[in-house]
Amino acid sequence: QVQLVESGGGLVQAGGSLRLSCAASRSISVAISMGWYRQAPGQKRALVARISSGGSTFYVDSVKGRFAISRDNTKNTVFLQMNSLKPEDTAVYYCNVAPPSTTYWDWGQGTQVTVSS
Repeated sequence: QVQLVESGGGLVQAGGSLRLSCAASRSISVAISMGWYRQAPGQKRALVARISSGGSTFYVDSVKGRFAISRDNTKNTVFLQMNSLKPEDTAVYYCNVAPPSTTYWDWGQGTQVTVSS
């Protein structure tokens, strides 16, 4: 099984930035698409950004223009650069395969992002 380890979260003021990293225990080049998800208290986990093996990206409207996803297949790592953070970005962030992939790898522990107003 693939192990995913997310890191880089923390407490930041609104308007600040964070860079999240997700290290996989095996090659991510086999994944058609990798994504970052987030889960806020009382809400379901939801995709916020994904990147294909070819580098095409997708963002949900709420993070478009503020977040940037990237991947380094040589290091089996996916990144999420988050700028202009808002309190509503507060959540636990996870990475995993993303659509069109339909079989998720085991979820990691996630990394907590807290944005204060």
